[in-house]
Amino acid sequence: MSASTTANKAASVPSTAVLQALPQPIIVCNEERRIVFVNYAAEAFFGASLSVLTRQRLDDLIAFGSPIISLVETVALRRAPMTEYRVRVGSSRFGDERIADVFASPLSDSDGRVALLIQERTMADKIDRQMVSRGAARSVTGLASMLAHEIKNPLSGIRGAAQLLEQSVTSDEVPLARLIREETDRIVGLIDRVEVFGDERPMEREPINIHVILDRVKLLARNGVARGIAFSEEYDPSLPPVFGNRDQLIQVFLNLVKNASEALERTQKPEIRITTAFRPGIRISVTGVSERISLPLEIVIEDNGPGVPPDILPFLFDPFVTTKLNGSGLGLALVAKIVGDHGGVIDCDSRPGRTRFRILLPVASGAFNAPTEEVSAK
Repeated sequence: MSASTTANKAASVPSTAVLQALPQPIIVCNEERRIVFVNYAAEAFFGASLSVLTRQRLDDLIAFGSPIISLVETVALRRAPMTEYRVRVGSSRFGDERIADVFASPLSDSDGRVALLIQERTMADKIDRQMVSRGAARSVTGLASMLAHEIKNPLSGIRGAAQLLEQSVTSDEVPLARLIREETDRIVGLIDRVEVFGDERPMEREPINIHVILDRVKLLARNGVARGIAFSEEYDPSLPPVFGNRDQLIQVFLNLVKNASEALERTQKPEIRITTAFRPGIRISVTGVSERISLPLEIVIEDNGPGVPPDILPFLFDPFVTTKLNGSGLGLALVAKIVGDHGGVIDCDSRPGRTRFRILLPVASGAFNAPTEEVSAK
């Protein structure tokens, strides 16, 4: 085939067809910032059709105060492309904010039209955060292994001395001696919990129906920490079994449900929603593992509580990070460790009125051959 024939065929492809084929949302607005074109990906991103979106101005679609508006203004003025990284994209078309890179470019030198390409931040960000949390957990593990015996030995002596004091001091001083003993026990308990992170023994695993695990967790929660809270579920009955440890998976989901229940204490009509789905499309490459791991099994624990403070959210799975007054900050770190030991990842998306913990777990290698998005997490 000649070069001229190839060029003619390329020229015969309409430019709109090229834009429609792109997986990233694209918006074109005129000099008045009225939307004149969106592609299919933008329709899906904003949850509205072309006819609806083209009746709006960009200012009406994007949340007030967004840097995207000033970005378009600057690009239209300078007639030069610009980029904003990690922008919070809020819109009246969807409730939660999304993090994205926004690329803006003028379409011509005369008519003032600007094209926006929105690249939503991928799962890699969340997996990256997960790997950082695991690294922090490993640091805690090393510290605990080094100091555990050195701390426990003198604490044992202090506790014994406090017990002897309880028997010999006056009745007015007994509460003080008891306080020493109880606080010593609390410190030992905290060290025991930290030492769990250093347990590297191989897990006993077997194929497990994740819905059996979740039903067990609901039964325990309804008769304990989540008494009086409404549960709803939306299960995918076709999910294949996960290769995991029954007791540890129960611990993971019971911990998440317990946290949700505590967050709902002051919420009217509290509800915990559990959903499962098969999500082919995510594979991660992990250091030390030659094959990429597929994570198609999705389990979501969602509540309608007040949400996680934004300043804590990025560090939620780090040890000793907590929003509770008397919390140790080890519960979610342990959850992340167990999920990681199963070869999965966990992330949290939170805003007032909705907090979602999403766990992605693998299936057996070679069980599925669906198209995937490959992500490197090292």
